[in-house]
Amino acid sequence: MPSSITGPFRATLPLTLAFALVWAPCSALAQNAVKIEPAAGGAGWLTRPFQARSVPQIHLGNSSRFDTLIRAGNLYLSAQDVVALAIENNLDVEVQRYAPLLAREVLRRAQAGGVLRSVGTGVAPGPQSVSLQGVSVNAGGVAAGGGGVTSGGGILTQLGPGIPSLDPSFSAFASFAHSTSPQSNTVLTGTTSLVTDTRAYQMQYSQSWDFGLNAQLSYSSQRIKVNSNFFSLNPYTTGNVDLQLTQNLLQGFSPAVNGRNIRVQKNNLKVTDLQFQLQLITTVSAVLNLYWDLVSFHYDVRARQQAVDTAQQLLDDNKRQVEIGSLAEIEITRAESQLYAARQDLVVARTNLLQQETILKNALSRSGVATAELSGVRIVPLDAMVVPSDAKVPPVEQLVAEALERRPEIQQSRINLESNKINLVGIKNSLKPSLQAFAQLSNNGLTGELTQYGLLAGVPDALVGGYGNLLSQIARRHYPSYSAGFSLNIPLRNRAAQSDYATSLVEIRQNELTLQKNVNQIRVDVQNAVIGLEQARARYEAALKARELAGQTLAADQKRFSLGAATAFQVVQDQRDLANAQSAEVQAMANYSHARISFDQAIGRTLEINGVSVEEAMKGSVNSIVSKPAPEVKP
Repeated sequence: MPSSITGPFRATLPLTLAFALVWAPCSALAQNAVKIEPAAGGAGWLTRPFQARSVPQIHLGNSSRFDTLIRAGNLYLSAQDVVALAIENNLDVEVQRYAPLLAREVLRRAQAGGVLRSVGTGVAPGPQSVSLQGVSVNAGGVAAGGGGVTSGGGILTQLGPGIPSLDPSFSAFASFAHSTSPQSNTVLTGTTSLVTDTRAYQMQYSQSWDFGLNAQLSYSSQRIKVNSNFFSLNPYTTGNVDLQLTQNLLQGFSPAVNGRNIRVQKNNLKVTDLQFQLQLITTVSAVLNLYWDLVSFHYDVRARQQAVDTAQQLLDDNKRQVEIGSLAEIEITRAESQLYAARQDLVVARTNLLQQETILKNALSRSGVATAELSGVRIVPLDAMVVPSDAKVPPVEQLVAEALERRPEIQQSRINLESNKINLVGIKNSLKPSLQAFAQLSNNGLTGELTQYGLLAGVPDALVGGYGNLLSQIARRHYPSYSAGFSLNIPLRNRAAQSDYATSLVEIRQNELTLQKNVNQIRVDVQNAVIGLEQARARYEAALKARELAGQTLAADQKRFSLGAATAFQVVQDQRDLANAQSAEVQAMANYSHARISFDQAIGRTLEINGVSVEEAMKGSVNSIVSKPAPEVKP
């Protein structure tokens, strides 16, 4: 880079070299973990299913990396520091850290037989610079997916056969009753007022399986005491153990149907991981664009300051020549006009620089510019813009193949298409009639105290006894009952199921076309990125040559002006041309940086190029990127 542009950074580069050997690993501030804390019940596993789990409060403190980068009111940043700070502190990245957590909770819901919920947020676009005229990828390109696939139709909507609850359940029932009934026929009861005391108990365990079987095992008993003498046993107790089995044979049969939500949500877990990766790529690319724009604004301020100094020097020279009578007085006015125009450009450049610092600090901090340690800090970039490399770009087809393999958007689309096909299996199953086979097995028992009437009636001794006698009868199956059968339900038109299947199939065809459209768009993105990279380099070379020629022209006209062979107006015009050429060169350098970032983003290399570990990023502590400590500044 010519000295006219790299001048302001020559002072910072020796400082960089001075502490280049002093590497201070930056341990990120211990962040509140993005997690759901398990329920803490007093009786452990017994009460845990009924306790609410909690999520820690959000954490708005920045990572401790800032402490090693701030010195004497300046924040010294390299491109690597910007990437690390964005991963640790950017709120868009933090929001996406909750996405896998939400997806795992929905999976728990699906494993219990619940309907899938649509959760999470889409990928947020990164912040934009004060003035960004560079190359941007995906302008109308591949749309970033916002999430996975639900169970069909929308939030908490289920298409196809209903999925049974896959969590077992236990129920208990107890009742105590007393009744007094007047009797119209005393021959049957032997009393005009029948008094009955009843105690009933029932317990039931039920469970369903994903292959369509439902089982219910229940135990019930009832103790009855009456004031009638015409009962053989009084009081007496009845009871039974009952097992009911129901198996779906057509609709609602097979794990592919009843377990489809689980399989879809496992795919959604992959989608949320890819979505986090996509947010990382978007955020890292955005903050790098901010950083290199900031560097270019520093260069622009330097170039504008040079233009002011040159204009001031011309004004001073013109005043001296007017005083000795060798120059017309109008040339002072002309030089003053140039000076104030240059000062105006300098004010604009400094304003852009300050605004860019504010945008960058907001992107790197959890509480934005309100952070006390950042409010009055000026950013000093440690990286200097370098001449763009003329390394040969691989063939476009090779880059397209790499992009199709790397780009998270394509992987998301393919996984979502697979999930839609999984849902289609269940929707198609609803076309079948409902056929269920059922069986019931019961063991019954009766016991009680033998009355005088029962003694005369010859009641068997096996029925006389206490509660243990009842349980013995049930266990030995003295009084078994059996039943079995089937239930068939045939819809005569079945229009709703046919419509759901056809609609879902059409949606899948649309998704396949959208996937192909995204593949085509990625080819366009890659080709445009390659063209943009080549054009950015050509633009830089042209701007560099234009700046060199403008500088040579100004130097020649200044020499001619000192000899009286050129006018002051020509020198002023040359100064303006040089300032514009310097600004154009700076912008061309910034455009090349944007083009390079967009090229990496189009190929899907952003994280790899910048050494970003997705696992570390998910934890919010980037240890693979080590920041150099800020230089010690003596007061």
